[in-house]
Amino acid sequence: MSARHTGPRTLVVRLDSAGDVLLAGPAVRAVAAGSAYTAMLCGPLGEPAARMLPGVDEVLVHDAPWVGFEAPPVRRELIDALVDCLAVRRFDRALILSSYHQSPLPAALLLKLAGIPWTAADSEHYPGTLLALRHRRGPRRHEARAALDLAEASGFALPPGDEGALALTALPDTAPLTGTDPYVVVHPGAAVPARAWSPARAARAVAALEEAGHRVVVTGGPAEKELTADTADGIALDLGGRTSFPELAGVLAGADVVVTGNTGPSHLAAAVGTPVVCLFAPVVPAERWAPYRVPHRLLGRQDAACAGSRARVCPVPGHPCLDSVTDAEVLAAVAALSEPDGAALPAPDVAAPSEPDGADVAAPAAPGGADDDRKEPE
Repeated sequence: MSARHTGPRTLVVRLDSAGDVLLAGPAVRAVAAGSAYTAMLCGPLGEPAARMLPGVDEVLVHDAPWVGFEAPPVRRELIDALVDCLAVRRFDRALILSSYHQSPLPAALLLKLAGIPWTAADSEHYPGTLLALRHRRGPRRHEARAALDLAEASGFALPPGDEGALALTALPDTAPLTGTDPYVVVHPGAAVPARAWSPARAARAVAALEEAGHRVVVTGGPAEKELTADTADGIALDLGGRTSFPELAGVLAGADVVVTGNTGPSHLAAAVGTPVVCLFAPVVPAERWAPYRVPHRLLGRQDAACAGSRARVCPVPGHPCLDSVTDAEVLAAVAALSEPDGAALPAPDVAAPSEPDGADVAAPAAPGGADDDRKEPE
């Protein structure tokens, strides 16, 4: 995208996974609409998604040592290189987007060292002078809406006609991969094991869908070839390890419905407008992470013992919150979403932040306790 000629040079920071970067999309478009130049600083897992977001003029990549459960070691030369990379670009403003349980302050310190004069972020912790705008996230906000709230509090708004759904740039033609007959996608994997069906359960769902007359395409990354082969079990089309990120987006865009866990492809499907049957383990709240602004059905027990725990591995034998989902439930959800009028969009977001303006400008607050800033990939 070519640079615009008015407004600040703005940096948007989202350092975790592809799904998180996709959820930043509406906020990025709002920033781009009011900026002369918009760059996105992301991690290596988020880079493929960042390169497909409308409004991004430049993608910068840094593997932050404070993000993720397998973060790299802190290396002074890499931190210095990032600070130099940002300083030479002379950004006027920066927005740090983070999840509700993360702190933006490590990134804010580096932006300060890079000479960026104005930075905004959601922060529950006292930021000192690191943030020019300390924003207070509204209760129960979806991650995508919370990011857009921050952009709006920073003076950026979506352009006229942009309704704030997830979106991507142009998609490749994936008919040579999938064929032209209608199909349902089953994506059995997840970066966090607690958010996925067991392989045997996924295979049974594929068999049930095929028996019900659906043509099934199974997708997965290069490290999931064995999983997708077991799930397809010789009766479905196995695309495990055969798609780039843009091609996966194209495959999901061509599907009637996508069946997946609460993981990146659920947000990728939402970004291309495909209805989602989401197997949603309640380790994180659905109100924050459900497929955004797209018809969907959530399956899985939301009152399970692990609710809100952010557990990476299911602590309950047999993974009952997801593996107890029946074939009949899956088939009914797919059938409902396959009908032209069979699914309504989710209910509107809850009210805006309850703070007077939702934001403080360099406002002090009582320091909070220590927080776990590690973030599992979405």
